[in-house]
Amino acid sequence: MSNLSFGFSPCPNDTFILDALIHNKIDTRGYQFDWIIEDVEYLNRKAIAGDITISKMSFAAYAQLTDQYQLIPFGSALGKGCGPLLISKNEINDINQINKSSVAIPGKHTTANMLLTLAYPEINMGNKKEMLFSDVEDAVLSGQTDLGLIIHENRFTYKDKGLFKVRDLGDFWEESTGYCIPLGGFAIKREIDAQIKKDISELIKESVAYAFKFPESSQDFIKEHAQEMDSEVINSHIKLYVNEFSIDLGSHGKASIAYLLESAVKSGLTDKIFSPLFT
Repeated sequence: MSNLSFGFSPCPNDTFILDALIHNKIDTRGYQFDWIIEDVEYLNRKAIAGDITISKMSFAAYAQLTDQYQLIPFGSALGKGCGPLLISKNEINDINQINKSSVAIPGKHTTANMLLTLAYPEINMGNKKEMLFSDVEDAVLSGQTDLGLIIHENRFTYKDKGLFKVRDLGDFWEESTGYCIPLGGFAIKREIDAQIKKDISELIKESVAYAFKFPESSQDFIKEHAQEMDSEVINSHIKLYVNEFSIDLGSHGKASIAYLLESAVKSGLTDKIFSPLFT
């Protein structure tokens, strides 16, 4: 069997989760992968183009791909209090000012941008500037944009740079829906043989279990790819984004994702959701 292309992000939650699988610390059952480590928006676009077999992707991007991919119920980023933050250089409370502001976003296919659209539907897409997630803070600091939409490690660093929180879009989602925040997860092409899909799902599940059992084992790999080198930031990132839903989505996790996908249909991001969603 030829190698399977497998994409993941350099963020600590993904490197923590996949370290055991990537470095053969678990039995890979003979499977070999062509690893692609890139920003999640790059992976979103690669999946939309159909150029990758297995990949981490934003759930907002997955809403456009339910006919092509199925979600793997292990290794996902969901939770409470872990949503994207809308930030500014100065304190802003006026809704009209927010609606007219330019915003740096970490990609139009990200769940962060979908939540921004749901919370502030009057912000014009033309006022949004796409960029790498790690460049968003500097775009706000330099005045390139009025606002910034931050994800990943930047959630823990923006205050140190003198930036202000305008709104926690995770709080917006939780308060308006009652569900936890579904950010992103692993997906595999529907066309893949059912037994292979089952095996890959189990390998990710085993890799997650290994990560929790031996948390120090992945530290070198995590630091090799992390945007922020500070150990406290890295550990806070993992603690926030890797949790019980990463071990197994369970009924609440799956319901949260399904609700987000329904919201994508209602907001016009996609026309139809194909089932079954999960492997």
